[in-house]
Amino acid sequence: MKAVGYHTPLPIDDPDALLDIELEMPTARDRDLLVEVRAISVNPVDIKQRKSAKPDSGKEYKVLGWDCAGVVVGTGKLTSMFKKGDEVFYSGCIARQGANAQFHSVDERIVAIKPKRLSFAQAAALPLTSLTAWEILFDRFGVEQRRIGYGAPRKGSILIIGAAGGVGSMLMQIASHMTPLTVVATASRPETAEWCRQMGADYVIDHHRDIRTQMQELGLGEVEYIALLSATDTHYPGIAELLAPQGKIAIIDDPQKPVDARPLKRKSASICWEFMFTRSYYETPDILRQHDSLTEVSKLMDLGTLKTTMTKSYGTINAQNLKMAHAWIESGRSIGKIVLEGWE
Repeated sequence: MKAVGYHTPLPIDDPDALLDIELEMPTARDRDLLVEVRAISVNPVDIKQRKSAKPDSGKEYKVLGWDCAGVVVGTGKLTSMFKKGDEVFYSGCIARQGANAQFHSVDERIVAIKPKRLSFAQAAALPLTSLTAWEILFDRFGVEQRRIGYGAPRKGSILIIGAAGGVGSMLMQIASHMTPLTVVATASRPETAEWCRQMGADYVIDHHRDIRTQMQELGLGEVEYIALLSATDTHYPGIAELLAPQGKIAIIDDPQKPVDARPLKRKSASICWEFMFTRSYYETPDILRQHDSLTEVSKLMDLGTLKTTMTKSYGTINAQNLKMAHAWIESGRSIGKIVLEGWE
């Protein structure tokens, strides 16, 4: 089968950074589905892995890709949730080969039925970022989950720093529609600020200016929840002053400096890490929750409550197009999600 992979971690401008390769068809293990890959999307984790991760032991190539939409073509002997022909979407396990291939095997417990109203490409933009946003709100923060009608009163607030990327785009939507929180997003360019408003932000402020001052100007003061989606090293030192007593902070990026929780003691506040792959990596007892959460996202997409965050299509799945996608994400200027669809 066709796939895109690499021998060794390299910068994206190296000719061998990503290669068109041929691999044997994967097999479906006991709880696995074998999925014919129709579309994929690219996430920052792909870039991090490409820069640092070598092929797994016994493998000639490393294959990336943890967002996929496709069709089930085979099932393991212990599967019970899906059948051949089902259209599905999911974000796979970082400990296994990725989905940048014509066929991919994945544990059925982290898979859901694709939203019917979305194309494969539109659906492929969603799994990793939707699950990350869902887990931040409902698993890490423990926010009350309920549908919010138009014009309903808001209670409490969430500040989303670096909101125009993939995770922020879903976090704004889910928080706006599924919680009573006022949503404050940060963005630094006119186009990203406008995108945040489209995704459900009640207010947009500039993270290149003093955030606390801007919050005071809006009359919002302290916030109960803060999602640090990027540049934690830059923004964390001032976060304690913004956080309400007993508030919570979630971090998803990779700070280069130690994160000091001591300034949060007086407020009895807490920090939590969110890593969407934890459940699949460790096969935790609650791994099925990812299927349930993604199923809820799929239903909300079909209802029109949520919408895809796909903003760019880079054509068919091959090394050249994936290199362009990686380079654009590395530029730091991406909005929403980049997808690729089909095989030549």
